[in-house]
Amino acid sequence: MKVLKQHITTLAALAIILLFTTDLLAQRSNRTIPQAEQNADLLRQLEIQEQLGEYVPGDIMVTNEEGIEVPLSTYFESGKPVLLNLIYFNCPSMCSLILNGVADAVDQVRWVPGSEYEVVTISIDPDEDHLMASNQKETYINRVNRDGIENGWHFLTADQENIDRITEAVGMPFVWSDEAQEFLHGSAIMFLSPEGKITRYLYGVQYRELDVRNALFDAAGGRVGSTLERIALYCFTFDAESGSYVPYAMNIMKVSGVVILMGLGLFLGIFWLRERNKKTSEISFD
Repeated sequence: MKVLKQHITTLAALAIILLFTTDLLAQRSNRTIPQAEQNADLLRQLEIQEQLGEYVPGDIMVTNEEGIEVPLSTYFESGKPVLLNLIYFNCPSMCSLILNGVADAVDQVRWVPGSEYEVVTISIDPDEDHLMASNQKETYINRVNRDGIENGWHFLTADQENIDRITEAVGMPFVWSDEAQEFLHGSAIMFLSPEGKITRYLYGVQYRELDVRNALFDAAGGRVGSTLERIALYCFTFDAESGSYVPYAMNIMKVSGVVILMGLGLFLGIFWLRERNKKTSEISFD
């Protein structure tokens, strides 16, 4: 009887523990599921929706480093492709990495902003002003240290209405987080044609020189760089899966075919001239 009571007591204790554990797990599960749903929803909100082929409105108003409000089309009047990046100057994390990546790419690409292309950096924080933009510009101009770059890298601010227009136009959302006390956003830079057409997105915070050069080449419609550079860049194509430029076999074969034909033509031309000179010499001797 005593043993039976002990068994009953043990089973009762196990039942209480099981009920308590089940209730605790249920509470945690109830807390975890909504949190997971919130995280998934946030990721959906931050997803960059590429707008390839669409045009950025030129009448979006921005303020330059001197505090003068100008239309965004001002930076397309030169007829050059544009490397566009959206960040904010007081960002405690990702924005600095993006700007550093842009600066490194600008430093590596042999083309110079202001000469072959333009770089446009726009703050998405309406509380930031032209003085902050000017300070950021000075920082990165000194970092890159290339002649004339101050004329080709522009740091701009805007009010909320125009910020909403530019972020919507390129499909890059920014969401304020009270918990983190910062704007949450994706990481990408965009390339636009001289007419403001979106032609390429490059993701991450580091950008290969080859990818940036090819993206500028594509944005310019093949109208940037020397003849040899244009031929070389013609041999690459953008691979959406890897998010980078890779050799394109068909174009390589086309270029190779042209080179072979040119080489053959040169050889035949030299051979013909030699034979002609030889015959001329024989006639003169006779």
